[in-house]
Amino acid sequence: MFSNIKDQELIFRNLINGNWTNSKSGNFIEIYSPIDNRLVGKVPAMTTEEVDYTFESARKAQEEWKNTPINKRAEVLYKAADILEDKVEDLTNIMMLEIGKDKKSCESEILRTADFIRFTADASKSLSGESIPGDSFPGFKRNKISVVTREPLGVVLAISPFNYPINLAASKIAPAIVAGNTVVLKPATQGSLCGLYLAKVFEEAGVPAGVLNTVTGKGSEIGDYIVTHRDVDFINFTGSTEIGTRISKITSMVPLLMELGGKDAAIVLEDADLDLTASNIVSGAYSYSGQRCTAVKRVLVVDKVADALVEKIKEKVEKLSIGNPLEIDDVNIVPLINSKAADFVVELIEEAKEKGAKLLVGGNREGNLVYPTLFDYVTTDMRLAWEEPFGPVLPIIRVKDKDEAIAIANESKYGLQSAVFTENINEAFYVADRLEVGTVQVNNKTERGPDHFPFLGVKASGIGTQGIKYSIEAMTRPKATIINLIDRK
Repeated sequence: MFSNIKDQELIFRNLINGNWTNSKSGNFIEIYSPIDNRLVGKVPAMTTEEVDYTFESARKAQEEWKNTPINKRAEVLYKAADILEDKVEDLTNIMMLEIGKDKKSCESEILRTADFIRFTADASKSLSGESIPGDSFPGFKRNKISVVTREPLGVVLAISPFNYPINLAASKIAPAIVAGNTVVLKPATQGSLCGLYLAKVFEEAGVPAGVLNTVTGKGSEIGDYIVTHRDVDFINFTGSTEIGTRISKITSMVPLLMELGGKDAAIVLEDADLDLTASNIVSGAYSYSGQRCTAVKRVLVVDKVADALVEKIKEKVEKLSIGNPLEIDDVNIVPLINSKAADFVVELIEEAKEKGAKLLVGGNREGNLVYPTLFDYVTTDMRLAWEEPFGPVLPIIRVKDKDEAIAIANESKYGLQSAVFTENINEAFYVADRLEVGTVQVNNKTERGPDHFPFLGVKASGIGTQGIKYSIEAMTRPKATIINLIDRK
């Protein structure tokens, strides 16, 4: 996997058909830490010819893997989970450097992923088909029985993002391979070191050659090529709505499972527990500097309690820890993933200030570090009310009542999650029933998990449903074998 390790600089290879290989071009992509811009490592810049070989290997391996008993596939997952737990320290150190996440969050992500893999193995054993008698449909007799089984789709292209490089790669790999598919993993460039490390974990767990393969390279050179490759049977993508939309436009007759962007709203009604509400909003908005699809990205609060809530949120934001995750174990605000991301967040901040939003906290920047920023009196003519910052900035929008909050929430092009804070269950259902999102959290921040719950977005926030059982079902298809009984009377 490694060709050398020197002064924390890692040079990784790709796993292709059971072998760890460099690109024949000899070219590498350099990965720099968002924390201090040090060179963390390098990954191969693969060519389209090497992509062809990778998919060919996956296609051939799938012919045998799909016939491997489910209990044998599950054994590989159990072993992978154990190995992943053993590698927590090493992988945490890589993740901290590569994506700038704090130590506690890195460890939590890795351990959660091990649990995810085990639960996936457990769930695979309960997969079952069904038999359907023909005479349950009018006009047919009992001489027909349909035996329905589930078949793997073939070769799954898994494209994972930078912000959860282990969890959101494993959440694609584990359900795919336990269902009998083979996988080609394309990790985000910033996150590739973690993705390739995860592939090594699965290899050590006994994944056969060709069942799990990896591809790294510049999106401008191989991005469109891999998603339109003739050997792709399914695409599982997590990333921006912009890229997800492009994938959906250029692919043809290939099923998609995509988690995209969000503009998750926290709706606060007048009977909400404001201490609970403020704690959840601040945690949901600012952890890992807001670089989460499910981060709380705007607050819609009724006027009657707005002043009290804003004061509680402001107090908590001012106490957030800020700095270098290599020096602070449990830091909330860390440098954003790159300068482009920081530029965009600052652009939204400046536009909100120009249009009259009241800046309560933050608004300043040092390099890629954007300080936690809180705005009050944000209005719907401001970009911050609608665009996803993917950074530590939270707009508060005051509304006259719950119906205005629902209307503003639904006007968004996104529909990932929303939260509603109230102590009245009838009000909670009133709001939840009318929100155009995949999930509504009641008295909790927007977040992913537990991982066996359905997870989905509507509108520009995604296609299909994830969650362990749902992901397995998405990457399989029903196959009907109809038994025609012969009447010999």
